[in-house]
Amino acid sequence: MILLHMMHPRPHLTFFPFVRYLQNNQFTGTIDVLASLPLETLNVANNRFTGWVPQQLSSTNIIKDGNNWNSGTAPPPPPGTPPVHKLPRHKSGGSGGASNGASADDSGSKKSGIGGGGIAGIIISILVVGAIVAFFLVRRRSKRRSSDVEKLDNEPFAPLSGNEVEEMKSIHSSSSINTKTFDIPPSMSLKPPPIDRTKSFDEDESVKKHVIRKRVAAPVSVATYSIADLQMATGSFSMEHLLGEGSFGRVYRAHFDDGKVLAVKKIDSAALSSEMSEDFVEVVSKISDLHHTNVTELVGYCSEHGQHLLVYEFHRQGSLHDLLHLSDEYSKPLIWNSRVKIALGTARGLEYLHEVCSPSIIHKNIKSANILLDTELNPHLSDSGLASFLPNGDQALNQNAGSGYSAPEVAMSGQYTLKSDVYSFGVVMLELLTGRKPFDSSRARAEQSLVRWATPQLHDIDALSKMVDPALKGLYPVKSLSRFADVIALCVQPEPEFRPPMSEVVQALVRLVQRANMSKRTTGNEQTAGSQAENSSDAQDYMT
Repeated sequence: MILLHMMHPRPHLTFFPFVRYLQNNQFTGTIDVLASLPLETLNVANNRFTGWVPQQLSSTNIIKDGNNWNSGTAPPPPPGTPPVHKLPRHKSGGSGGASNGASADDSGSKKSGIGGGGIAGIIISILVVGAIVAFFLVRRRSKRRSSDVEKLDNEPFAPLSGNEVEEMKSIHSSSSINTKTFDIPPSMSLKPPPIDRTKSFDEDESVKKHVIRKRVAAPVSVATYSIADLQMATGSFSMEHLLGEGSFGRVYRAHFDDGKVLAVKKIDSAALSSEMSEDFVEVVSKISDLHHTNVTELVGYCSEHGQHLLVYEFHRQGSLHDLLHLSDEYSKPLIWNSRVKIALGTARGLEYLHEVCSPSIIHKNIKSANILLDTELNPHLSDSGLASFLPNGDQALNQNAGSGYSAPEVAMSGQYTLKSDVYSFGVVMLELLTGRKPFDSSRARAEQSLVRWATPQLHDIDALSKMVDPALKGLYPVKSLSRFADVIALCVQPEPEFRPPMSEVVQALVRLVQRANMSKRTTGNEQTAGSQAENSSDAQDYMT
């Protein structure tokens, strides 16, 4: 019946006396309910009515094209069905009696009317019944949805039943009513939301929460290189140009056409996958903000074809590791003054990362191979910020396990802090003091770990003198050596809370330089005039 399909907001139907316009609304059911209305004209074209046109409407002008009427003569009413009489038509403003002296019995053969109040009553009745039916249908679907959500984890999903399918079709057909005939606000949607039996309400809410990632602009303070440029400059990254290999990739020497020589670090995919180009640009942007005399300067970068490369300034003296451990018999060894100078400069670079940068930057990879030296032996920290900024930085550092630089708490928990950097710096100072590697498997078992072997002897003057790098040949001030050892002992303490901040380390090394008598040997013999001049010059460099 037509009553079951009027579940939407009140339709806008056009009414005039004896005329009904119901076209273009896609109503369904039969029009038997209209048989008792006094009609002169009835327009039900372009709907979905079915059945037969009632005989009571045979005298009515019916426009009925566009419906699915049954052909043939309408069947007779069931036995016992009372006959349907047309309602008497009253004149507008009449008292309800027969007009022109005609009796009520005679009025059945004449066209009659109905007042405005009767029409309003019929419409209100239709809307009330439709609202009640819609309420129960919606309530039934809500209960079904709630029960499905509660059983989501325990029961398999069953296909929709035939009744449910018919309900869905009915809802869909009702929601597609022509809006030209209905006054529907633009913001109102007639189509009910689809029933998704595989999602909970929490999942629906989570879908609405989209994470909007801010796009990082490429830094303008550094140059952009192409892969072709870097291949030309490095001989297609040949072994002849290889400078070394660190935790995050290999480093190559690059010679450019304009005469510049730079260092190119090719980031391994383990540290930064080829799909993470936006992350790489963000890393470059952060590193390009680091500016300090003792921090290696970033010159440019390259991000093409899934490759990520960083271009740094080049330091001709190489790394502290090479100078301490790879020097041949023809190489000039580092004198004591230069070692103190390297320690102080490295401490200042680390102090900048820890206490000047905001937020603080944990280097996480302090070692002699990451301390590069220029022609005047000024130290420059390389890889600054890489371990902290790269998404997989900590994982890439796992290969350094057992290198001898990691603080005890890092080996146990894998967590890096400012104090773990202080510990690693203390290990570098031990390298400068002894000339030994942090871990050397070629030595006796008791001497393989530099920290374990050296720490008990740092406050023993006699033992300390035996620990000093033999390459120094005894050319060092005893007091300076002792104070240097005191700073090391503070930095490599097992408990991180007892290690000093880098600003205090810098102050201690500055006081060491100020008090040191760099012109005498521990044996009391004087150095040569050339060595005195060199030491005096180096002492002035400490304070810069």
